[in-house]
Order: sequence, then structure tokens, then C-alpha cells
Amino acid sequence: MILRGPLEGIVVLDLSRALAGPHAGQMLGDLGAHVIKVEHPSTGDESRGWGPPFVGPDHDISTYFLAANRNKQSVTVDMKTAEGKELIERLVRQSDVLIENFRTGVLDRLGFPVERLHELNPRLVILSITGFGHDGPEGGRPGYDQIAQGEAGLMSLTGPSPDEPYRVGASIADLLGGIHGAYGVVAALYERERTGRGKVVRTSLLSSIVGVHSYHGTAWTVGGQVPRAAGNHHASIAPYGAFRCADGMIQIAAANDSQWRKVAALLGIDPETPKYANNRERFAHRDDLIGDMEKALAQHDRAHWLAALGELGVPAGAIRTIDEVYAWDQVRSQGLLVEVDHPVLGPIELPGPPLRFEDAGSGESPARRHVAPPLLGQDNDAVLGWLREREAGSSGSPSGSSPEARPESQNESQNESQNGSQPESQNGSQNGSQPGSPPGTAR
Repeated sequence: MILRGPLEGIVVLDLSRALAGPHAGQMLGDLGAHVIKVEHPSTGDESRGWGPPFVGPDHDISTYFLAANRNKQSVTVDMKTAEGKELIERLVRQSDVLIENFRTGVLDRLGFPVERLHELNPRLVILSITGFGHDGPEGGRPGYDQIAQGEAGLMSLTGPSPDEPYRVGASIADLLGGIHGAYGVVAALYERERTGRGKVVRTSLLSSIVGVHSYHGTAWTVGGQVPRAAGNHHASIAPYGAFRCADGMIQIAAANDSQWRKVAALLGIDPETPKYANNRERFAHRDDLIGDMEKALAQHDRAHWLAALGELGVPAGAIRTIDEVYAWDQVRSQGLLVEVDHPVLGPIELPGPPLRFEDAGSGESPARRHVAPPLLGQDNDAVLGWLREREAGSSGSPSGSSPEARPESQNESQNESQNGSQPESQNGSQNGSQPGSPPGTAR
């Protein structure tokens, strides 16, 4: 079965590695695009070596890599050789989107500046993800996720107190960079329908964090206040956070006075006490409020309070571990786990896409079948065969469209060139030695 979706017919050439760029490519693949991932022939995407955990018979398959590369094909290319450059040129001519996260200037030195790419294919949409932006006083600066979290202010908002800044547990700068990049690509593809031409979409790890400052940003730009870390409690609303009860912690979010009155009545607190009468007063006296609430919550366990709050319609929830999340029936009901057939591991479950599409009037989400992240160079033969067919059908002209049937087969940083610690190119030589699945079939 072929993976179909809104972007069926779009070809994506993914030159990125690690997390931000690959996450963007994976999102486009989840939407039905045909994604061709270019990798180094000996090591591939650097995230193939990131772990633990490693799995497989030889314990050499990174679960990190598996997280960002479903619904892609893998081909190996050395962009520093004449043969590799020629293959990239051929692929560019047949692609709708190119994703790259090289450090600023590297793609130019490899012979593929924006002008050359658009000369090869004027309809090409180029997604470029950098650490701190491609221009400006610190443009081209290398960046990793945690560096960006700190520089963009996120760590100052996270942690138990202003004196203990914490990184967000997930690589949020990378993931948001991929998300922002993917939606920029979709917008550029839509615009291309009117203009007939592609364009460059730029984002960065810095932009990805500053772009979600939201009310923390306006607290400073408009209110003149510098937000600080406040542990597990909201920066503007009370009560809204994590509270201790008899056997652990639960979260309660009373975002308006009506919800607060329900919580207060349940816990035996007078909601009209002047210091708790409205959100402004509750926030000003938040330490007192937390103390009074936890004194009452200590009388029963988590299950008791979650049930009681649920009956009242007050938003509340448990704090689950990752294994508990994936065992939760609600998560499974939303398609947030997908099963794929990996060529070495066999059937495995991966975190699934966060979007569901329903046919108008049917109310049913169409069945989707996803493809496992590929082995290194697994699809060399399949992609080269598809490329020859495309070229024969189009006489080598830029496509602006993709195959009738989709061949099946970044980043904690923005790839090796983004952090400046590895070679300028992330690719290797095309070997064409490993078979891929025929175009239009799923592995």
C-alpha cells in the first residue's frame, strides 16, 4: 500500500541530517510527499550513531535515527565528487522541495548556491535551517539545540527557580525548527501555484524558540517585565500547575474564576477570601494558595482527586512517564503510535504523526500505512531507476510535480556542517549497491 496524503505527488530532496531538517522532511513524508534522503555512504546521517539506546542483532541501530526518518528513502551521494554533484543536479531537476541545514556558505562552496539551484529548477522550494540565521551580526554561527535553548531565553523560563535554569527535556529548538520549516514549505508550495516559481524558506533554531515566546515575550516587549522560571506553575495564572497530594503529584489548571470556585469548594477553601477572589489576587498570593491547596490535597491520593476534579469538569491530569504515555488507550486511539516493518528489526512501533485528516462528511480518518526508516543506501537502485524513468518522461526538464506513485523504499544540531565539527558535506559517494523496493510499493 502506498502512503497517500495531501502532499502526494510532491518530491522532497532531503540533504539534512540529525534532527531539525530530518524532522521537517518526516513531516512532509507523513503528509504523503516522496522524500529522498541523501546520506554519507560510510556513516550516513550522524544521528545513526547517536545513542543509547541502540537496537538490532548487532546493537547498531539508533532509536534516535528511527524517530525522525520514517516515510523516506535513503540514497548515498558524495557531493564533493563530480559524479555526486551530477546526481544531485539530476535529483534537483526532478524535485519540488530541497531541505538543507548546512552551515551558512557550505552549500555554495559545494557548487549549489540558491541561484544555481533555481537555475536547475525554477520551481524548487528550498528550506534552509541554520543555528542563528543566515545573516545578521552572528549569522552563520554554529548551533545545537541546547545552545539555542539558552541563547533564545527558554532556559531562563524553565526550572525550579531563576537561579537554576533547565533545558527542556525534548530537543525543542530542533523540533520546532522542523515544524516551522515544514509549514513554510507548504506555504511556498501553495504560492507556487500562483507564481509558477519556487523560493527560499529560511528558519533557525533561534527563530524557532523566539517564535514561541508568546506571552513571555510580550511580558517584556509591552509590559517591561522579565519573565523568570517559576517551576511547575504558570507565569500568569493561579492555580495552574503541579500540586502534591497523598501519594504523589497531579496537575490542576483553573484558568478562570468559575473553575477556581469549583476547585475551592472541593478542597474546602473559601473562594471569596479577598486574596483568592480573582486571578490577580490569587497570583499575588500564589505561595499561600499552593500551601492551602496542598494541605487539603494531602488527605487523599491522586486517583481520588483526579476523579473528583473530572466530575466537576476542571482540567486536571496525571504526570505520566513515557512508557505510561504509550500504553495509554487515548494515545493509541489518536493514531500516535504507528507500526512499520523495518528491514532488520521487523515490525516495530514508532511515535506517529500528530495530524489526522478526515474525508468531508464521512467522519472517518482514512487508513494510512507508514514506511520504516531506511537502512543506509537501501534505496539507491530504486531511486536511480525512478530518476531514469522521470528523466525519460520529462526530457530532463524541471518537474514541479512528483511521481504518479510514490517509491517506498535535524536535528540535535543542524547537521555536520551546521556545527562545524564535521566535513562541509554531509554526504558520501553514490554506490548504488544496495537494492531498494520498486517504485510505488511499500516495505
